[in-house]
Amino acid sequence: MTPAMALPPRSEGVIRMKRLALGLLLAMLAILAIAATFQDKHPWLSWVRAFAEAGSVGAIADWFAVTALFRHPLGLPIPHTAIIPRNKDDIGQALGTFVEQNFLTPENLTRKFATLDPAGAAVRWLSSPDNSQRCARAVCEFVPGMLEGLDDADFRRFLDQAVLPQLERLEVAPLAGRLLEVMTHEGRHQALLDQGLHILDGWLTEHRELIREKFSEASRYTPGVFDRYVVNRFVDGIVALLHDIAVNPEHEMRVRFDVATQVFIAKLKASPEYALKGQVLLEDVITHLRTETYYRTVWEDLRGRIVADIARPSSLIVGALAEGLAATARIIQADDRLRARLDAWIHTSAETLLVRHRHEISKLITEVVASWDAEEISNKVEAEIGRDLQYIRINGTLVGGAAGVLLHGLSLAFAS
Repeated sequence: MTPAMALPPRSEGVIRMKRLALGLLLAMLAILAIAATFQDKHPWLSWVRAFAEAGSVGAIADWFAVTALFRHPLGLPIPHTAIIPRNKDDIGQALGTFVEQNFLTPENLTRKFATLDPAGAAVRWLSSPDNSQRCARAVCEFVPGMLEGLDDADFRRFLDQAVLPQLERLEVAPLAGRLLEVMTHEGRHQALLDQGLHILDGWLTEHRELIREKFSEASRYTPGVFDRYVVNRFVDGIVALLHDIAVNPEHEMRVRFDVATQVFIAKLKASPEYALKGQVLLEDVITHLRTETYYRTVWEDLRGRIVADIARPSSLIVGALAEGLAATARIIQADDRLRARLDAWIHTSAETLLVRHRHEISKLITEVVASWDAEEISNKVEAEIGRDLQYIRINGTLVGGAAGVLLHGLSLAFAS
């Protein structure tokens, strides 16, 4: 038998057991023939004959019973044979109902989920750099095929039907105002001022000479020593002011910056002038997106860059995703309350989903079994339980033989 035609291990085991059971039946028949032939000369062979005779009957009866489960014995359409192929639809329905009523019950699911720690297991697995990298790579492997499957017409249709209509309905200025309101909540925007102060401080310190040169150009009739003195004092004063603003949360400059920010947000949210400017800007963006050459160039460039990056062993996209997964896993692993809430959510969601749709699962089992060919389902079942059924044939042979000896002994006892 070629490798391509090799049988699965279970089927090979069934075949071996069938041969063993058949060999035992043939042995019983051979012993029966020998004992019957020589019994007149050797009366003790009556015991052997009784064993072989009853063993042969038991073997044949059990062969018929086992075979009748899967097919017609000897191909004869005997009633109540080929039980599994003939009743496969009923078997599938009964199996689906059994699973639904005995396994997918709220009690069983609750008890099982109580022993699981899905969030903990997931974050422990993702915490490993190799695992997070493998997961990120597996996710990103779908991206090139998806992007390559979208041609220019698909992208243009998506742009025209999904993106642009949503953009056209946007109120840019109020939206920007609400976003800035969130970003500046509880003084978050002061960090931006701190960064600006730091940058300005560094620039002034590094470019004193440039400032002096510009000052000298504007004041041609003052000596260079005077220019240098004025510039140094000016720069030192500005730097000192920047330091004061940086260390004093209540500084007047910070207060004015905060007021100016709030006024700007209020104008974005309510001013007709800003609303008009926002709509003009949005219309310019939409016009650019509707320009075929523009969107095609951007799309092709973006798609090419993404595909090329993912194909590299050291992909930035894969690396960023892996790092994000690992970081998320570490955060969840370190937060017992968050992990417990995730576990509870997973348990509740899975239990609700399974209980709510358990009838659909039962229906799926029924439909799958019904879709199988009768011979196919017979082969599947026989491959799973065929070995045990062949043991029944073997046991029937031996038990039948033992019963034959016992009955033979009882008949002799009553005859005497």
